[in-house]
Amino acid sequence: MLEINGDGGDRGVLGAEGERDSAVAARAPSAGVPDPELVERPKRRRFTAEYKLKIVREAEACTRPGEIGELLRREGLYSSLLTEWRRARDSGALEALERPRGRPKNDPRDVENAELRRRAERAEAELVKARKVIEVQGNVSALLGELLEPRGASDGSTER
Repeated sequence: MLEINGDGGDRGVLGAEGERDSAVAARAPSAGVPDPELVERPKRRRFTAEYKLKIVREAEACTRPGEIGELLRREGLYSSLLTEWRRARDSGALEALERPRGRPKNDPRDVENAELRRRAERAEAELVKARKVIEVQGNVSALLGELLEPRGASDGSTER
């Protein structure tokens, strides 16, 4: 919309619907302040099994045309979620609805068992090394004993 006075000049430009005029633009937030209308980062919504069952029951109680759509709009849900929740309820009731997504959590006992196995393997490897070192030390000791003995002392034939 444009307002024009009698002499042909512009008195003020309002612009198209939805546009801000200069007075509103002057009050716009500064660059450093975040816009309160924008969400920083969307978060994945999680629904409890009780909530899912409640919505499925409410949807089944709807009899008039458009009631299910009204329910979904009010709750902010998609019809595909309702279909998925119905199937889950029919196949396994509350357990299927409550099952978390993603990998199953590791059992703490399995983690502890794996750590103990690693420790045992490491200890066995060290034991094998220690036995080899002891064997080598015994051989070195025997060789040094032979080298340090007087040559005639060990020979039994020289003694009379």
